Amino acid sequence: MSHVPPGSGWPGDPAHPGTPVAHDAAEVRALAAASPDLGELVARESVCRACPRLVKWREEVATVRRRAFADQTYWGRPVPGWGDERPRVLVVGLAPAAHGGNRTGRIFTGDRSGDWLFASLYRTGLAAQETSTHAGDGQRLLGARVVAAVRCAPPENKPTSEERDTCLPWLVREVELVAASLRVVVALGGFAWQAVFPAFGRAGFAVPPRRPRFGHGARAELRAPDGRTVTLLGSYHPSQQNTFTGRLTADMLDDVFRQAVELAK
Repeated sequence: MSHVPPGSGWPGDPAHPGTPVAHDAAEVRALAAASPDLGELVARESVCRACPRLVKWREEVATVRRRAFADQTYWGRPVPGWGDERPRVLVVGLAPAAHGGNRTGRIFTGDRSGDWLFASLYRTGLAAQETSTHAGDGQRLLGARVVAAVRCAPPENKPTSEERDTCLPWLVREVELVAASLRVVVALGGFAWQAVFPAFGRAGFAVPPRRPRFGHGARAELRAPDGRTVTLLGSYHPSQQNTFTGRLTADMLDDVFRQAVELAK
């Protein structure tokens, strides 16, 4: 089996054998829009098969596996949003890592980027534990939720524009469902920054007519349908390339999340 069947007992699996499956972009749009709540939305996200290249890659990785994880079962499915159902802070990343979220079934869990992210969330009061190693490890997010712009691990961490657009309705609906509590969005990296504007625009938010340039510490305002201001903050992605070279330090990442906590009060 190249992936964990829905409803087979994986910790935190939101789906069951009867969860409807999207097989193309039109079905993604229909199933996302018709999801009545977060529980059903993340269940439908977690079984999506709309992008053939991504389905093939994520399942191939789950079958071949990395030597360090050769004895482990891989999730091998889309990795849905995770965390508080009424978040004040929404963290948006690029996509699951092939041997991280694609292995564990939880976004930003089980890889070096996740180590950096959860340690920072813990230090700033947004996570209950310093690490997140596998689904069911007791980790909880406190007033925060983490999502990816693309829900499947892409080859070379590079989804195509078509794959990005096909996946967008999942993010749009997730934003709609958490909008009432939301105060701050943190975009990890330029890809996530660019994904925020169309997603929030389609979810009924007023977004800047010209997208502000991404950078670490960049800031923009998104106007919620009820008139509230939701602040978008940019951070360099906690990738190994950025953290090994010192482009992103722990203090820099903590500073962004401290700002998020203050703005979310």
